[in-house]
Amino acid sequence: MSKDFWDGRTVMVTGGAGFLGSHLIEKLKERAPNAEIFVPRSSEYDLCEEADIRRAFTDSGADVVIHLAATVGGIGANRDNPGRYFYDNAIMGIELMEMARQFDVDKFTILGTICSYPKHTPVPFEEENLFDGYPEETNAPYGIAKKALLTQSKAYRKQYDFNSVYLMPVNLYGPRDDFNLETSHVIPAIIRKCVEARENNEDSITAWGTGEPTREFLYVKDAAEGIIRGTEELDESTPINLGSGMEISIKELINLIADLTNFEGEISWDTSKPDGQPRRRLDTSRAKEKFDWEASTEFKEGLRETIEWYENHRDEIVE
Repeated sequence: MSKDFWDGRTVMVTGGAGFLGSHLIEKLKERAPNAEIFVPRSSEYDLCEEADIRRAFTDSGADVVIHLAATVGGIGANRDNPGRYFYDNAIMGIELMEMARQFDVDKFTILGTICSYPKHTPVPFEEENLFDGYPEETNAPYGIAKKALLTQSKAYRKQYDFNSVYLMPVNLYGPRDDFNLETSHVIPAIIRKCVEARENNEDSITAWGTGEPTREFLYVKDAAEGIIRGTEELDESTPINLGSGMEISIKELINLIADLTNFEGEISWDTSKPDGQPRRRLDTSRAKEKFDWEASTEFKEGLRETIEWYENHRDEIVE
């Protein structure tokens, strides 16, 4: 199977107007100029409502669905909205997959999350470990809601022969990320803090936690390519990690961003705030084996492009 997979098909991309979705659609238009792309915008379709989901399928005639839409944020947002994050993410995915089955959709790609892994998963995270324990507490409601969709995928394949696949990207970053400090993840939040502190001649910024946990990051354009390839090639309900295979401590990360943004002040640590999961690094061999995908963007270069985008688009960011 190849890019011909898309020819003559209508592809519904939920969350297509968002950070990852905008990059995925750009790549999809390049790869599949003969495909029709339908993005159900939240102003027209509430994907937590069954009637709106049914209308989206009726209006689009979708043959393929790539489900990116999610209610998500950083540690603080997860801590403040556990009920909303569980309900929205569970109900969207469950209802979308059921409606896709009813409308005889050819392929349904589900985007899971690394937050579904148990808190103390052995590093590197292997897909077989996904159900070995409870997720890290601050993002467990989100992670469990997303993990439920893997169970649904397997159940629907067994009972209905419904073709869905399940991809789990690690923390994403890149141009067009969310730079709102109330909802952003660590990379855009620290970029913004460093740039604003530099411009305001401030002598320090504050970061959450101890700086000791490690994280892995995946450039958004690499993730988009992985999702497209997985949709083309996979035909099994097995979880697949999408990551870069790198690991960096939060302290090292923030020092690197400070250096790249020319912020020369101090980093102070608010240890009253949670660290989140202690370590995070993925085994990405399954993605390479199943559909010949691996990340290609060097981390420092990806950070430079993200910082450049933020510096050039700061006035467009809506709080």
